[in-house]
Amino acid sequence: MIFGHDPGQAAKLPFTPEPPAPERFEEGSQRMTEYQHETVFTWGATPLKFGTGAADEIGFDLAQQGAGRVLIVTDPEIAASGVPQRVAEAAENGGLEVEIYDQVHVEPTDESVTAAVEFARRSTWDGFVGVGGGSSIDTAKAVNLMTTYPAELYDYVNAPIGKGRAPDGPLKPLIAVPTTAGTGAETTPVCIMDLLAHRVKSGISHPRLRPTMAVIDPLLTLPMPPEVTAASGMDVLCHALESYTAKPYHSFARHRPETRVAYCGSNPISDAWAEHALELISRSFRRAVLNGGDLEARTDMMLAATFAGMGFGNAGVHIPHACAYPIAGRVREYRPHNYPQDEALVPHGESVSLTAPAAFEHTFPADPRRHLKAAELLDPTAPKTDEPARQLPAVLTRLMRDIDVPNGIGAVGFTESDIPELVEGALKQQRLLTISPRPVDAMGLETVFRASLENW
Repeated sequence: MIFGHDPGQAAKLPFTPEPPAPERFEEGSQRMTEYQHETVFTWGATPLKFGTGAADEIGFDLAQQGAGRVLIVTDPEIAASGVPQRVAEAAENGGLEVEIYDQVHVEPTDESVTAAVEFARRSTWDGFVGVGGGSSIDTAKAVNLMTTYPAELYDYVNAPIGKGRAPDGPLKPLIAVPTTAGTGAETTPVCIMDLLAHRVKSGISHPRLRPTMAVIDPLLTLPMPPEVTAASGMDVLCHALESYTAKPYHSFARHRPETRVAYCGSNPISDAWAEHALELISRSFRRAVLNGGDLEARTDMMLAATFAGMGFGNAGVHIPHACAYPIAGRVREYRPHNYPQDEALVPHGESVSLTAPAAFEHTFPADPRRHLKAAELLDPTAPKTDEPARQLPAVLTRLMRDIDVPNGIGAVGFTESDIPELVEGALKQQRLLTISPRPVDAMGLETVFRASLENW
């Protein structure tokens, strides 16, 4: 028993509770049945083209969307691999005029995003292509938004840090071409960046940011080194787990249609994608890290990233991502192998994973059955723990050891004295924390960070 809950009893409850009954019904009135809690969820996804060689057809895909002059947005490392040039050639073969911007910052900042927008404003574009990981794709989203509807960056950044302004209308065509199996940015309506003055991550969130198409070619992930494969894969895993365990959509207060948010909570469609993602991760994550040339494993992980992206891009994420943003924003000296070494950096997938075991122990009482099912999907062969609340954390740490993920926030340079500032940064992520299935305040976050100094 943990936190006053009996897991055995809770496991007998229905997997998804019935929506609450209506609070009031006015027969014959113009108004529909009124509910205190939400009874509606929305679900959207990017149209996909998936398979080996899919990137070679991008000229056709762009032309179908009416693009004639396009800007490819990427980072220097990806540019050095030749992939953006290959995409550019495919677009030019389709009759398009193409230019490449290759100065995206790995883990984008408000400064790097602004620089990309300023570059794009020097010319006129009727379409964009993001080539790379989430950094490039998210930067392309911001470029599309801010060249289509010019404003200050912080006008669009999520409240309370920014003003949370919505786009005034539809954006231009944006095709996402991921080269990592990680962020799922090709299917999501969010753009994440480091806000340097605030020493925290946040971003822009609106359904119109979602790319108009995703071209997913597993061949593009073959050059990824093990460290990048591990970090990006942990992001996929946390997307699946956080969306699967998120507060159910019908537990939120009723929204009006115009205020219904992109992250609506766990729902039956997102749940199905999350379960598929966990099964693929179980089968292929370790293989992809240990043998980067395993195309079958790479394909599975690309599918998992896409499935998890379609899940969390609608359901949302919660505590691990909220904690990840101050971890990444306040890093001092840590420089991971096979990432740029010119400045300290905690890759996003690593920063998300470091508090995940403790976070899921915290959320366990909200739905023990769902947490235990997630653990079973992720590792059917894992030994059973004496305490059910520890099963999913144990499965996670077993995987993290196998693929050499850092052992907690202490391994990336944080100490107990840093916890108050980390808590302060996580508390700014209320858009995410409200999706936690179990409420978490400053004291709860302190417990999570303290337990995450070492994970095993």
